Amino acid sequence: MAVNYGSKRIVVGAHYGLRDWLAQRITAALMALFTVLLLAQVILSKGPIGYDKWAGIFSSQWMKTLTFVVIVALLYHVWVGMRDIWMDYVKPASIKLVLNVFTIVWLVACAGWGIQVLWRL
Repeated sequence: MAVNYGSKRIVVGAHYGLRDWLAQRITAALMALFTVLLLAQVILSKGPIGYDKWAGIFSSQWMKTLTFVVIVALLYHVWVGMRDIWMDYVKPASIKLVLNVFTIVWLVACAGWGIQVLWRL
């Protein structure tokens, strides 16, 4: 007979819990820090904010690198959230698979677009 309590409890599921919870918090903190940094640059700049100012903010290599890291963090943050939604609320495995594949394709396309915009500046 299988023991279903204590340290020998049989657990089913994907076991993502703590790792993904922590990843969500870390990526959210990184995105919040980036937002504060970007707002500080915008607020402290003089004159009207136009294309030249935005291009100037993102022209330095450290800002491009930081923005790339934030894009990757955002994509992972969204992936964890959407995967959890699909796992929790969509019951048929076939529909869940289609939604997961669609989410991955969409996120990869968004990453490509974001990187293209970032390095075009």
